[in-house]
Amino acid sequence: MTILIVIIILAIIFDLINGFHDAANSIATIVSTKVLSPFQAVIWAAFFNVVAFWIFDLKVADTVAKIVHTDAINFAVVAAGLIAAISWNLLTWWFGIPSSSSHTLIGGFAGAAVAHAGFGVVNQEKILITFAFIFLAPIIGMIISSIITVIIVNLSKKAHPAKATRWFKRLQLVSSGLFSIGHGGNDAQKVMGIMAAALMVYVTQLKAQGLPIPEWAHIGQIADANGKMSIHHIPAWIPIACYTAIGCGTMMGGWKIIKTMGTKITKVTPLEGVSAETAGALTLFMTEKMGIPVSTTHTITGSIIGVGITKRISAVKWGITISLLWAWILTIPISGLLGAILFWLLDLIGIK
Repeated sequence: MTILIVIIILAIIFDLINGFHDAANSIATIVSTKVLSPFQAVIWAAFFNVVAFWIFDLKVADTVAKIVHTDAINFAVVAAGLIAAISWNLLTWWFGIPSSSSHTLIGGFAGAAVAHAGFGVVNQEKILITFAFIFLAPIIGMIISSIITVIIVNLSKKAHPAKATRWFKRLQLVSSGLFSIGHGGNDAQKVMGIMAAALMVYVTQLKAQGLPIPEWAHIGQIADANGKMSIHHIPAWIPIACYTAIGCGTMMGGWKIIKTMGTKITKVTPLEGVSAETAGALTLFMTEKMGIPVSTTHTITGSIIGVGITKRISAVKWGITISLLWAWILTIPISGLLGAILFWLLDLIGIK
């Protein structure tokens, strides 16, 4: 029971860090275009992060919970994965690198599980589609934002520049809010999935000892037409804790990453901010519907690149973009290695 409480605390800490690490995703453009002050922007984003609680189902949480086969893991695996993810998130935040909190968590969790039970414990279908969307999410965001930008530019040709700018600044409030809803629904659910996995381990231990399962630990699952089980219910305290933590974390801000996202990739106008955030929100809503745990960081970066390309190829600072790409590619393997090392340490001191 004690280790379960520690894991829950670690999960909430991760969500808090995820909030300020990924605050840049939903507010970078709205700050760089001076639509809102940094403080106003994080309050705005935090509010809509929490609004996601009433909008999305548990498809992403189910995917993350089943990245590894839960009947072959223990508390040490979950704890090691969370500590690895927290460590990598703090390191990349310190250097202002907008890496993916999502892939950090998945990599740490999978690496610890492999160290415990070998590669067979990893659900290859779910990990492969997650890895594929490291590249697909930013490409989808880039294509959608380019299309939206071209459409808006053509529709606004006859508009008075000053009046159009005022309207786009107002619309940025809407697009930023939508992207923040996608961020809250996507990223908070990943931690819900990890907490659900920990509770499944706890329930398995209780069953082995012939003990009753308390209501607060009950995870409801349902079979689809093919007999595959998926999570359809988790205790209410889990989403409340996760959404609250990610909202509070967002209010803490992540100014180093905001600078990278808002100014170093390409200069963003209010019109382009609307395009990038709308494209990012559409990508997140689509992948959440499909239950794919994509990176909000990758999504908005691709969207920002997309609006830059519509001006000219050289408007995008490709040196910065290539550095970000390397960080994205390395996140899962480095987090996995950290997770494996931490698992061996926890196993060594007797945590099971």
